[in-house]
Amino acid sequence: KFPVIVKPLGFEGSEGMVNKSFAETSESALERVDFLHENLKSDALVEEFIEGREFYSGVLGNDRLTVLPLREMFFKNFPDDRAKFATFKAKWDPEFRNKWGITNSFSAPLPDGVEKKIAKISRTAYRALGLTGFGRLDLRLTSDNEIYVLEVNPNPSLQRDDEVAFAAQRLNIKYTQLIERIVQSGLQIGSRFTQ
Repeated sequence: KFPVIVKPLGFEGSEGMVNKSFAETSESALERVDFLHENLKSDALVEEFIEGREFYSGVLGNDRLTVLPLREMFFKNFPDDRAKFATFKAKWDPEFRNKWGITNSFSAPLPDGVEKKIAKISRTAYRALGLTGFGRLDLRLTSDNEIYVLEVNPNPSLQRDDEVAFAAQRLNIKYTQLIERIVQSGLQIGSRFTQ
């Protein structure tokens, strides 16, 4: 179903994601697939583009899970006629982000029940994929309040100035405590294999 997003498979941090990754026709999607094959030597993933707000939901733990406060990518000055999604420049280019008012922060208010529903979906996806320690889901919320999981990152960035660390801080989990919790989760899983 068009429009679609064409992503390079196996790349991280939106590498290879540009405005042309958004394709409204099969011809433009195939052009992007060919580009990824030839220039990035990558397979391609083509998925339906979900119009809506973009969220990042961090999850901590093994058995008892903590869903962290939601983070959101905002496109404040972005043209209405362009698709809003996390290209490489939208994530990592300060000048581009500043020009278009792209920021990441805690989510704007959500309709009643949506945050709980996102937390439940986050725990369910995390468990279904067998994640342990920590992970982060990239989600979209449509104008009809439908929630879509775009992808699940089993090893997202743990930098002090990135989504998981910021969200943990909102729960008064200091950075060193966050790292310690993740290490302890790993040790717990490791001990299950040595018993």
